[in-house]
Amino acid sequence: MIAERHSAVICQAASILLQYPDKTTLGRIPLVTEAVAALPPGAAHTALARFLDHLAATPPRDLAETYVATFDRRRRCCLYLTWWTDGETRRRGHALAMLKDRYREGGLELGSEELPDYLPVVLEYAATGDLSDGLALLQEHRAGIELLRLALQDVRSPYAAVIEAVCATLPGPSPQERAAAQRLARTGPPQESVGLEPYDPAPSGGARR
Repeated sequence: MIAERHSAVICQAASILLQYPDKTTLGRIPLVTEAVAALPPGAAHTALARFLDHLAATPPRDLAETYVATFDRRRRCCLYLTWWTDGETRRRGHALAMLKDRYREGGLELGSEELPDYLPVVLEYAATGDLSDGLALLQEHRAGIELLRLALQDVRSPYAAVIEAVCATLPGPSPQERAAAQRLARTGPPQESVGLEPYDPAPSGGARR
C-alpha cells in the first residue's frame, strides 16, 4: 500500500512540477527532489525522478518554452479537469462552484484568480487540505487524467511522467490506449478505496493559473 504520507508527498510534488516553471517554481525544485528521493521504490518514485532528471538537464528558458507549447497550445493536453467532463458548457460553471465549496469544507481557500479544476490546485488540495477527499476527487476525474497522460505520451512530453505518478496513487490499472480511457469515461472509474498500491504503469518515454 502507498502510505498516506507518501501519497501526500506525491501529490505535492506533482502539483509543483505541473506549474509553469518560473523562478518561484524552479526555486522549489530542490525541496521536491529531496522529498521524492525519500519516497519508497515504486512507480511514482521512478516517474517523478525521471522528470526531475529532465528538469536538471534542461535550461530554464527551454523549460518555459516547452511548458507553453505543451499546455497552452495543445487542447488535448488540458490541465483543467472539468474541461474533460463538461467542456465549454454552463455545466462547467456549476462544477467549478461545487469544487470551491468542496475545498472550503476541506480547509483550502482559493484566490479569486485560481480555477479550482486546475490539476495542480486539485493536487495541492489533496496534499495539504483533505488527502482522502483529494484522492477521491482525482479518482472522480480519472478518465480525464488518463486521457491527459495518453496525450502527453503521444507527443513524447516529459510531463507524462508526472501524470503517471499521479495515476500511481489511484486504484486500478491505467488504461494503455485511448479507447480504454474513453470507456472509463463512460463507465466510471473503479470504486475501490484510494490509497492502495495499485500497479506499475507501463513506462513511457493547461495553462498557467
